[in-house]
Amino acid sequence: MPAALEQRAIKLSIAMTLVVAGLGVAFGLLAGSRSILFDGVFSTIDAAMSTLALVVTRLIAREVSQRFQHGYWHLEPLVAALNGAILLLLCFYAFLNAVQGLMAGGHELAFGVAIVYAAVVTLVCTAMTLHQRRINRGVGSEFVRIDMHGWLMAALITGALLVAFLIALILERSAYAHLTPYVDSLLLAMLTLGFLPVPIGIVRRAMKEVLLIAPSAIDREVHAAMAPVMRREGLLDYNSHVAKAGRGHFIEIHIVTRPDFAAGRGMVELDEIRTAIAAGLSIPPQRRWFTVSFTADPRWT
Repeated sequence: MPAALEQRAIKLSIAMTLVVAGLGVAFGLLAGSRSILFDGVFSTIDAAMSTLALVVTRLIAREVSQRFQHGYWHLEPLVAALNGAILLLLCFYAFLNAVQGLMAGGHELAFGVAIVYAAVVTLVCTAMTLHQRRINRGVGSEFVRIDMHGWLMAALITGALLVAFLIALILERSAYAHLTPYVDSLLLAMLTLGFLPVPIGIVRRAMKEVLLIAPSAIDREVHAAMAPVMRREGLLDYNSHVAKAGRGHFIEIHIVTRPDFAAGRGMVELDEIRTAIAAGLSIPPQRRWFTVSFTADPRWT
């Protein structure tokens, strides 16, 4: 059920993103606005990346295969990193265009058309933010979370564009009318700078998982779960290794026992120790690859 909800949420997001992208390109050309056109192109790329994310969510929902014996979890951060990198390059290119426009003296803009676009898109983005937030409370998907933050950022920035276009329309009828040609290029520069935290954050989080950097919260959780087990069972030492790839968590614990530890103990008792450790972890079983081994020789840890 959560997987179906996740895919439904992403499908809706793709459809609405394409609507916003179409509005951005059309209104950008009609109004002669680079900032609106950038918004439309940004949304188009975002829709393409969301489509790729949808494919990955379907793969993740599958069982492991002979070729992918650890499942498809590792594809999630790879797609997120690609998404963030492309959006980051787009922001950089658009910012250079904005600087070039300011240096060239700006250009005229149809503020009436621009205001209609900004008002409609702000409402759409706000509605999608609230919808995705509600869905993700039950799903807990990294893709939906990224998507929700994207809609929130789009709502805030498009709302800022709306305010700026209204102010520019007022300036057009004042003694400061000579400044209005610079408005669009200035807004484009501000728009790209405003969008930057989104792709930077996506790339930073994704690369941590691609590089298998141990998540500190999970590492602390494992040590907290091991402490009472070590005391109760009189175990000598242990080594743990944790990693996160998308929604998958990989946890390996190698326990050093006394040489006589296994005497009189059956597999059931060893499984009870594993169960006690697992009970101290918050990660649900379907999202973890959990291994606990026992050895009397520290070299095997």
